[in-house]
Amino acid sequence: MYDIKWIRENAEAFDQGLKRRGFTDTSSASLLALDDVRRSAIAKAQSTQERRNALSKEIGKAMGAKDVALADTLKAEVAALKEQQPALEAEEKAAVETLNEQLAAIPNIPNSDVPDGADEHDNVLLHAVGAKPEEGGKRLVGVNKPKEHFELGETLGQMDFETAAKLSGSRFVVLNTRLARLNRAIGQFMLDMHTEEHGYSEVNPPLMVRDDAMFGTAQLPKFRDDQFRAGEDHWLIPTAEVPLTNLVRESILSEEELPRRYSALTPCFRAEAGSAGRDTRGMLRQHQFEKVELVSITLPEKSKEEHERMLACAEAVLKKLDLHYRVMTLCTGDMGFASQKTWDIEVWLPGQKTYREISSCSVCGDFQARRMNARYRTKDGKGPFFVHTLNGSGTAVGRALIAVMENYQNADGSISVPDALVPYMRGITRIEKAA
Repeated sequence: MYDIKWIRENAEAFDQGLKRRGFTDTSSASLLALDDVRRSAIAKAQSTQERRNALSKEIGKAMGAKDVALADTLKAEVAALKEQQPALEAEEKAAVETLNEQLAAIPNIPNSDVPDGADEHDNVLLHAVGAKPEEGGKRLVGVNKPKEHFELGETLGQMDFETAAKLSGSRFVVLNTRLARLNRAIGQFMLDMHTEEHGYSEVNPPLMVRDDAMFGTAQLPKFRDDQFRAGEDHWLIPTAEVPLTNLVRESILSEEELPRRYSALTPCFRAEAGSAGRDTRGMLRQHQFEKVELVSITLPEKSKEEHERMLACAEAVLKKLDLHYRVMTLCTGDMGFASQKTWDIEVWLPGQKTYREISSCSVCGDFQARRMNARYRTKDGKGPFFVHTLNGSGTAVGRALIAVMENYQNADGSISVPDALVPYMRGITRIEKAA
């Protein structure tokens, strides 16, 4: 949400930010026109109430002077004004709701250093780490044509899409035996790393949240069709970003309490309404998946530094798994709705011969904080001011599993276990087809 006062005072900057986003559904002029209607409605309601208060005093004076005729005239006017009050209140409420509805549908304005562009083709490389294993190194030796993860998993007999479809339909998978264990190991490894080495506090949040929580992180109202409804009052979380960020909703924190850093390993649920026909094979785009989420709540002047720190924490996961990846700065046309700036980490998949997103780290400024009413006071008691929020994947468990399978595959179809995961696999170093 935006502060309409800020828009009024910074109309040109606001319009320029929306233009960079390619957002043409509204403008400062249309919003300020709605705000004028709102202010007019408020003024009329206040004027009517003030008139009623003044008349009440005049009635008292008329009664004291025993001027019954004047008192009756004044009472009639009060009664008429009272009859108008519900309509004026309804007009004010409608004006406020219309303005808020428009404001809620507007994406965050990009930072000045975000590259302009229309889509993923205009994203800009920040840096790359490591080398593709097929271009030399200790892995993929003897593998002439690397297989995709689903070919490997099905051949091993440990990745079952057919049974999953019988149970739940498309975009689900059943993992068995050691692949199931490897999936669990990856999630536990990442969560331990972020809590024990990177200073994030582990949280086990609810997997169902109410409308207000989804609105707070901006999944609602715009992305309603991408979510799974759970009964009348709840939604299944699309990511732990929702409950973790909302831990500070409707709160006033002290400066000393910031930053707050949270991490959680949870199932996530997405309807993928806008992805028909995309990534239908394999585990890349599922209705249910697991992810280790990173969320930071920080002071405005520290959010840039925190964004860089979060990216480094996510990158550390891929470095320990010895996976080749690159980091892309998303352009204005490819950023998420609530983001001011986003870095995507894209891991190399030899089977697909392409890079795929495995983590996305975003700084949202006070965009979500305003929707949640999350604020803080300074050490000297000034404020309250809105906090800044950040979120990132640390990383997506399923996609990390895919990356490990494709990058650690062997010529005989088995999969080597990365050194960092061997302790979580109880010493298992290779996943092979059961005899």
